[in-house]
Amino acid sequence: MAKHKYRAVALQSVDVAALVEVLGTRVVVALDIGKEEVFAAMMDETERVHVTVKWRQPAEGPAFVSFVRRLGASRRVEVVMEPSSTYGDPVRAALEAADVPIHRVNPKRSHDASEVYDGVPSWHDAKSAAVVGKLHLDGASEPWPIRGDDERALAAALRVLWIHQKEFGRNRDRLEGLMARHWPELCAVLDFGSATCLELLCAFGGPGEVTAREAEARELMRRVGGRYLLQEKIDLTIASAARTFGMGQVEEERQLVRVVAAEARRSATEARRARRRVEALTDRNESAVRMRSTVGRTTAAVLVASVGDPLNYHSPGAYLKSLGLNLKEKSSGKEKGALHITKRGPSVARMFLYMAALRMIARDPVTRAWFAQKVRRSGGKEKSKGVVAIMRKITKAMWHVVRGSPFDSTRLFDVRRLGDPHLAVAK
Repeated sequence: MAKHKYRAVALQSVDVAALVEVLGTRVVVALDIGKEEVFAAMMDETERVHVTVKWRQPAEGPAFVSFVRRLGASRRVEVVMEPSSTYGDPVRAALEAADVPIHRVNPKRSHDASEVYDGVPSWHDAKSAAVVGKLHLDGASEPWPIRGDDERALAAALRVLWIHQKEFGRNRDRLEGLMARHWPELCAVLDFGSATCLELLCAFGGPGEVTAREAEARELMRRVGGRYLLQEKIDLTIASAARTFGMGQVEEERQLVRVVAAEARRSATEARRARRRVEALTDRNESAVRMRSTVGRTTAAVLVASVGDPLNYHSPGAYLKSLGLNLKEKSSGKEKGALHITKRGPSVARMFLYMAALRMIARDPVTRAWFAQKVRRSGGKEKSKGVVAIMRKITKAMWHVVRGSPFDSTRLFDVRRLGDPHLAVAK
């Protein structure tokens, strides 16, 4: 490898006129974006890097955009980068405003190609830019336009929902850990994420206070739980507080429980508001409206917000891959590895799809029969894999639903093999 192969020079030191003379009719500007410093490899169609420049952002961003525009005054210029952070968004927006086409390369592709590129397992900014440019010239990139205002609003609303949803989950788990120490019987009576449980712990902090102020605790549970909370559960909760096997609490421990419960309650409330906002933003999206009857309003909104409209994908497999639900295998020689989903997609979408799959198992007899048969075949060991399999089937079905096909669960499974005569369908 040449000693100075990846040497980068300052943007201001480049003679643009001389560079234009040696570049061909097609120029690729490949970027490696850093928080403060950006490297840009100038390549031609032969994949030769003529020069690598570096510049500091945001101070030198306008100068770089001007540099690219001068390069493109008499030739085709394409800019390519990885979508690995938000630090490149300002220059990306500025280049698009200057009518420079922007492309993106999957970071996993560029990382995997790093050693193949020069035979050296090193990875640094200048080399990264060169690898990204080569992958683009090899056809391993895709156009990356700036999202429209509606899509950006939807994506931002989804992130707000995910922030509150994750925070709620963290605090719910903290409560479960605290109650395992001080009131272990509670988990058998109330769900730690329910409004009744959270309000009870916010107000009393633990079983000692519930027992000491029993009448107040009963009234609070009746008020919050309403008609959905059975009197039997109220009685069981009060009784478990009085005879708990848990460790006694000091005042600071009760205060800790109150704080965690209050934060969980707040996050749950904010998540509901954010969910309604996401749903409202997709009310005019025809694909989301069509998916609602199958996966629910919130899940349909989350799917569109996280990976875009299913109509934008050329096949069910491509849509499946965008959600990280495509399968990967690791096998070698005679050893055949198990299949797993890649999870290279938004986790929030998979979480809501998981809940949609559970609802379908509970409500749809065909899905329930197929799931029961799969679990039975595995000796009860593959419940999670069964749910993931249903998620994959739902995802592929949604690709067809948005194109006008009615959802029919009997088309997802071979119902003749389910062993239930009520589900058999003549083919």
